[in-house]
Amino acid sequence: MSAINSSTFADKAIKIFSSLELNSPEVPGIKVLNPYENQETQKCVTRFFQKYFNDERQRIFLFGINPGRLGGGLTGISFTDPVALRNFCGIENDLGNKRELSSEFIYKVIEAFGGAEKFYRHFFISAVCPLGFVKGKINYNYYDDKKLCEAVSPFIRKTWKQQIDMGADRKAVICIGSGKNRKMLEKLNAAYGCFERIISLEHPRFIMQYRRKKLSEYIDLYVKTLGDLIGDT
Repeated sequence: MSAINSSTFADKAIKIFSSLELNSPEVPGIKVLNPYENQETQKCVTRFFQKYFNDERQRIFLFGINPGRLGGGLTGISFTDPVALRNFCGIENDLGNKRELSSEFIYKVIEAFGGAEKFYRHFFISAVCPLGFVKGKINYNYYDDKKLCEAVSPFIRKTWKQQIDMGADRKAVICIGSGKNRKMLEKLNAAYGCFERIISLEHPRFIMQYRRKKLSEYIDLYVKTLGDLIGDT
């Protein structure tokens, strides 16, 4: 992905995500997931941003925790596994056919909202920590280990500001995850004063694992929250 001197959201995003670097922290067994080092991922990310963000519009941001190995940690696009990238975003790829629970939920929301084109016209999904982690073959959150959190905090602070400057609508931000991720987001917002308010929604993985019987209710809540923020009720 080449860095382009332009003012579009897409060009800023491509430049930022293509240059993400984070050395593996000195925490036993923890490795960094950096999908942007993969050429196929680079192509997909470029096509994605140029398709949906090739303008100078501001977006309302949704921040998850950090990418997982079957979703954003593979495709480079938050909460988007390779199947969702093909079926809902129309971007063919050679990144496999495995689904991720969080991606399944998010794209149910996106479809209920009106589809990818409408959703990405108004919103952008990323993560408080835009690179993910694994311990063995298991996803790991930046806050799961105190030493890890301390080690990656400078990276989080740096990339937080970079992402906001891509074109965030400052009236509100949605925190995906109502616990420790919200606390970190509140800390960042207090330090930089970026957003007027923070709205929390339950994390998709929690919903899909433990609240699946109420799936439709959570989808409706997400869609209503999104609609309220853009005046589309």
